[in-house]
Amino acid sequence: MQLDRKTAMTTKIKHHLTDDLLMAYSAGTLPEAFNLVVATHISLCDECRARMGSFDAVGGELVAHLEAVQMAEDSLTAIMAKIQAEAGVSEDEPLAAPAVGSGLFPTPLRDYVSGDLEDVRWRKVGGGVSQAILKTSKDATVRLLKIPAGTAVPDHGHRGTELTLVLQGAFVDEHDRFGAGDIEVANEDLHHTPVAEAGVDCICLSATDAPLRFNGLLPRLAQRFVRI
Repeated sequence: MQLDRKTAMTTKIKHHLTDDLLMAYSAGTLPEAFNLVVATHISLCDECRARMGSFDAVGGELVAHLEAVQMAEDSLTAIMAKIQAEAGVSEDEPLAAPAVGSGLFPTPLRDYVSGDLEDVRWRKVGGGVSQAILKTSKDATVRLLKIPAGTAVPDHGHRGTELTLVLQGAFVDEHDRFGAGDIEVANEDLHHTPVAEAGVDCICLSATDAPLRFNGLLPRLAQRFVRI
């Protein structure tokens, strides 16, 4: 069932990652929050995964021509010890294998949620919308959003970049429609009012590197408390 769902989603994806985002992901220069959204989309999208492979190949060719640097003999041991420490396991305990996605969330996202949709701890942010902020580095923020079917998100602009991946359902705004697997890249030029389509709740994964710019008074007052 997972393969069938993924195949169906791949064939319907119409909105993809930009070359700039793919190159930055390949080079390792994106914030962790954006890395998560990109990795999750790539796991669903054959087209972006193929383009990612070409950028990785170029990067690998460049690395192959760099001058070799001598490393200490215990470098690998030190790195593995650090990974074990950050994972919260002892040096004698093997690292767990990555979880295989079997529900709505692809594997990259499951690792951050420690499960699937039913394991998300939602918090109401107003207007029926719920969010769950995921733990990443502080240079950007990533959150899961649950927008009830037929519900509008308050109209807003952007102070930076917002990267939104639809995982379930769909939303429309003044410019386009974004369904499951689609990704919207919003910047300071975009002002919109996303509305979840009727049918099922819209579940999105969204990363931002700056607060949104809401027009309404109530959303602006609530913004400092919901961190969006």
